[in-house]
Amino acid sequence: MEHMKDILTMENFSKIEYKRPDMGAIKKKLKALLTALKKAKSYEEARAAYLASQTETGHLETCYVVASIRNTLDTTDKFYDGEMQFFNRAVAQLMPLSKAFTETLLKSPYRAQFEAEFGKQLFTLAEIERKTQSTKIIPDLILQGNLENVYKKTTAACKTTFRGKEVNFYGLLKHMESPDREERKEAFLAWAKLYEGISEKLDTQYDKLIKVRIRMAKKLGLPDYTTLGYLNMHRSDYGPAEVARFREQVRTVIVPAVAKLREEQAKRLGVEKLKYYDETCIFPDGNADPVGGESVLVPIAQKMYREISPETGEFFDFLSGHGLFDLETRPGKHLGGYCTYLPDYKAPFIFSNFNGTAADVNVLTHEAGHAFAGYTAMRSQPLAAYLSSTSEVNEIHSMTMEHFAYPYLKDFFGSDKVDKAKYAHLAASLATIPYLVSVDEFQHRVYEKPSMSAKERRTVWHEIEQKYLPWRDYDGMPFLEEGGFWLQKQHIFLYPFYYVDYALAQVCAFMLYGKMKQDHKAAWESYLALCRAGGSKNYFELLKVAGLDIPFEEGSVEKAVRHVIDELNL
Repeated sequence: MEHMKDILTMENFSKIEYKRPDMGAIKKKLKALLTALKKAKSYEEARAAYLASQTETGHLETCYVVASIRNTLDTTDKFYDGEMQFFNRAVAQLMPLSKAFTETLLKSPYRAQFEAEFGKQLFTLAEIERKTQSTKIIPDLILQGNLENVYKKTTAACKTTFRGKEVNFYGLLKHMESPDREERKEAFLAWAKLYEGISEKLDTQYDKLIKVRIRMAKKLGLPDYTTLGYLNMHRSDYGPAEVARFREQVRTVIVPAVAKLREEQAKRLGVEKLKYYDETCIFPDGNADPVGGESVLVPIAQKMYREISPETGEFFDFLSGHGLFDLETRPGKHLGGYCTYLPDYKAPFIFSNFNGTAADVNVLTHEAGHAFAGYTAMRSQPLAAYLSSTSEVNEIHSMTMEHFAYPYLKDFFGSDKVDKAKYAHLAASLATIPYLVSVDEFQHRVYEKPSMSAKERRTVWHEIEQKYLPWRDYDGMPFLEEGGFWLQKQHIFLYPFYYVDYALAQVCAFMLYGKMKQDHKAAWESYLALCRAGGSKNYFELLKVAGLDIPFEEGSVEKAVRHVIDELNL
């Protein structure tokens, strides 16, 4: 087997030895490879130099990812906190070399041969890199990275006492889904007060992030940060106008359906008016919770992936055999969940915060969808630039895997709760889309008028909620009624303009789910083809690989979600 060496030589993640990379030696090697690329007398020589540079940067990326994972596993660990500060400086300082590689590749006399072997996407990405790289912004990149780390530590340090037990944000989530409405309300208030308590810090941190991002856009000669934000997301075939058209389709097609969903939910719960703390409680006797924690759910997931396909079975066995996930929540651990990759080992890593709710199962399907796509692309794509696509494609991988897991929900939740679990997942998948586009419109508004005060930003958020989330009722909690809810979304701070990609991807995942209902085998083949393609083509071309419609086209959202709305009887 071609990649058996990677599997045999990789240790358990916890045993991987971390050493700070020698940046002087790395720069020396990269400079030599840059010279070789410039002076190449044949395509073979140019190709060898370029691929060797990718291997070298892969070593550096592996060191970075190991340090980053360990930093998020324990944000109080001063050593890895220091290493992240080191990387913020070191990676930014590599920009001149990276820019030189980009320019040399774009001007290469062997460009036609590169395109013939690897496709045009390599040069599309290089053109984007050319626009976003400059030594002028190195100090700003370092500052941005440090500000993002301060934000992570601010949120990770938050804790409160709830019913006699110290908990963080994730510790409150299970209580926020309780069938006891008073418990939900109490947990909701505790959650809101945690954010209100750090709101001034978060507003200040966001002000600083806005300023540094706008400064970078100006230094790069771009008209505004929105333009830079789109380039940073590697969007080459659409812009803000197309996204605005997509948001409008969501407003006209999905928002009315979710409004009906909320009305049905209020009836089911027996409440006159659905409050925010009711939204996550789908059934009056409580939501379907999984049958256990990590020690129970991981073996179930392993069985599922072995049954779905030979490819997914091999993948999940690899993850399990090498300790490539950390799933349980604990104090000091970074919030959220993510999947990342270790290039040297062709290995994904899954990070999460289990809390005893259905979200735990979603992690083992959503993040595993990312991990499977990465694992597959690392074994089918020849270039590091092609191992991952843009996020609106990457999220199709993850969200579609959630739908492929439907036949196995009985194992995760028990046969008596399987119908509740499937309904809750499908309803939430639809209901979250208006919120996703709300975050997107908020960011566009912020960067259109970056001088807004914290209060003005809250007013804007409140307006957007009324447009896309007209059912939202915070039960008189002033901080949230005035528009403070946006502060809880880490993507706004850390990943500008990312969030709409979840909505674009969910619409495409619904397309594949519709195909599953008609021809499961064909749906799997479309999905596997998309995973194998990695980032070797642009967004529109990758949708074509999977036989999917472009979500920006008029009528595409209606076509994609109609069968879901019908299944939910809305």
